[in-house]
Parts: sequence; structure tokens; C-alpha cells
Amino acid sequence: MHFTKLAAVTLLLCALPAISQARDTAVYLPFDKAVAEATRSGKIDGSVKFYLAGNTPAGRVTVVSPDAVTNKKTNAFNKSDEVACEWVAQSAIISLHQAAKNAGANAVTNIVSFYKRNERKDAQTYECHAGAIMAGVALKGDLAKVQ
Repeated sequence: MHFTKLAAVTLLLCALPAISQARDTAVYLPFDKAVAEATRSGKIDGSVKFYLAGNTPAGRVTVVSPDAVTNKKTNAFNKSDEVACEWVAQSAIISLHQAAKNAGANAVTNIVSFYKRNERKDAQTYECHAGAIMAGVALKGDLAKVQ
């Protein structure tokens, strides 16, 4: 009986490295596509504009609340990385949209990917991390009024 327990514990310990080395693939996709799809599907109403770092809105920009962060995850099981990432990106965009409206802002400016608190600036794409079970997008931006 003691040998059986020892064998079970040994097997479990051997499996731990495989479990801890879960897939975490960085995927970079067009931000504008995610915003357009969220707008088209009615998830956001278009009253808030989104500007990745490197894209400056025309007009005077007044930051209402700097460094608003959203960190969203979604189920990626049985989905392609692209599909899971597009879905979770829309969730992050919805969150920033609502935060902007709550703050009286009409734009989110200087948006950067913020996965695991690492800033990644790109004027066209966002960063998503996809695994076998979960996908995640973290964004940081300034809630602003553009006039």
C-alpha cells in the first residue's frame, strides 16, 4: 500500500513541469479591426474614439484620467488564437469605453499593450497572449476629452 502512494506521488511530481509550462503565445493583431467589430456589433456606441500610442487625435486633448488599465481574459479552449484574441480585445475595448464615458471623456489616447505590466507601444497592433485554455489582453491608456 505504501509503495502505491509513493508511485502516485512520483508520477504527479514528474507531471508538474509539463503542467507549469503551459503555452503562452504572443499574438499581435490590428487594433482598428477590434474597435470596428465592437462598434459594428453594438458592444460600443462610437461615442468614444480610441488612439494607440503614436496616433494623435486632431484637436486639443485634455487628459481627464491618466493610465486607465484594463486586463481581460477569455476562454480560448477550442478556438484559434486569432478568434480568442479578437474576442478578448473587444472586451478590453468595452471596458475602456465604459471607463471613458464614466469619466466624461470622449476618447482614450496613448493606448499601449500592458501585458504583465510591460508596456508595448505600436501604432497599429495590440498584444494578446494566447494559451490552450485562456487568452488575455491588457491595455493602458489616458481617458481624455478631445475638442
